[in-house]
Amino acid sequence: MNLVTATWTEPGNTPVALLLLGKGSDPASERGVDCPGDLPAPSDPDLVARATAAKATLGDRVFVLGHHYQRDEVIRFADVTGDSFRLAQQAAARPDAEFIVFCGVHFMAESADILTKPEQRVILPDLAAGCSMADMAVLGQVETAWEHFQDLGIAGDVVPVTYMNSSADIKGFVGRNSGVVCTSSNAKRALDWSFEQGSKVFFLPDQHLGRNTAVLEMGFDLDDCVLYDPHKPQGGLTDEQLRNAKMILWRGHCSVHGRFTIDSVRDVRERVPGVNVLVHPECRHEVVRAADYVGSTEYIIKALDAAPAGSSWAIGTELNLVRRLALAHPDKQVTFLDRTVCYCSTMNRIDLPHLVWTLEELVAGRVPNVITVDEETARAARIALDQMLALP
Repeated sequence: MNLVTATWTEPGNTPVALLLLGKGSDPASERGVDCPGDLPAPSDPDLVARATAAKATLGDRVFVLGHHYQRDEVIRFADVTGDSFRLAQQAAARPDAEFIVFCGVHFMAESADILTKPEQRVILPDLAAGCSMADMAVLGQVETAWEHFQDLGIAGDVVPVTYMNSSADIKGFVGRNSGVVCTSSNAKRALDWSFEQGSKVFFLPDQHLGRNTAVLEMGFDLDDCVLYDPHKPQGGLTDEQLRNAKMILWRGHCSVHGRFTIDSVRDVRERVPGVNVLVHPECRHEVVRAADYVGSTEYIIKALDAAPAGSSWAIGTELNLVRRLALAHPDKQVTFLDRTVCYCSTMNRIDLPHLVWTLEELVAGRVPNVITVDEETARAARIALDQMLALP
C-alpha cells in the first residue's frame, strides 16, 4: 500500500525549518512578525509531558481548538478538531472557557473572537500563522474596487460574498454592504441567496471556489465570470466586462490547493489504476473538472470514512490531513495527489514548542498573543456571519 507518509520528510535545522518553528521572521510573508517569548527547543524530549501538565493545570479554563491541517503533535492536545467555521462555533459553545487557544491561522482566531463573549480571550500560539489567501484581499483594495462599481452605477446590483477564509476587515466590509459569508460546504446556498438579492456577485477572496461553484454547481458559463486584479488599474477589466459579468471574482487563491495541476491528476491515474481522485474546491477549475469527487475538508473526511476497503484514493488537499487519513484507513490505498511535499507553511508554524510555550505562559498568569477584533468591525462581520447562519 502506498501511504503518503513514505514521501514525507520533516524539515531539518535549515533557516526555513527554523522559520517554520517561529525562530525568526520573514518580512516577505503575510505578516512577518517575530514570536515573542522564549520557545522551548523542538528537540526537547519533555515537550509532550510539559504540554500535558500545563493543560491539566489549566483544566476547564482553557479550550484548545485544532484545525485539520495542523501537525499530529498539536492535534493530540486539541479538545475539538475541525474546519475553521466549526471550530469558531465550538469556541462560542464554550462560554465558560476563559482562554480559547486556536491552533490554526489568524483569520480563524479572528472569527472565534467575533463569536465568543467579550471576556473570553482568544490566543494564537504564533502571530505569524497567517493565511496567504486571506491576505490577498486587503480592505483598502476592496473598497477601491467597490468605489469603481459605484462609479459605474452597478454597485446596487452587486452582492458581496466572502469566503470564511478572509480577514475580519473583509467580513466587516461584506456585512456593511448587505452581503454574506460562505464556507466551502455552503457556497452554492450563499450564491443562490445572493442572486435573489442582486444580479451580480463580488466573490472574495478565492477565485477558484467562486468559479467552481458558479460553473459546476449553478450552471454558469466561464464567460459569466471575470477576474478582478487589484494590482491593475480598474482591476484589469473594461467597463463592459464588469457590466456584463455575473460573477466578479477577486484574484486570490490558496497557495496549497493552487499547486495541484491537471498533470497531477493525469500522473496519479497512470500510477494508480482505478484511483478515485478527490479534491477540495479551492483547486483550479481544470483540476476540479478532472477529479471524480469534489468537496470541503469535512466532505473529504466523510468520503474516506465511507469508502469501501481496498479502494484507492488520491487526495488533493493539505498534506497533514492526507497523511492522517492514510494512517486512519490502512485498509485503503491513500496517496497525495502531488508527487512533491505540499503543506500549509503558515499553519505549520503552530507546532508543539509554540503550544507548550502558550500553555505554560497561561499557567504563569501571562496571556500571550491575544487576538482582538475591534467592536465596529466585529459588529459588521457578525451581520455577514449571521446571514450565513440564516441561509435556507
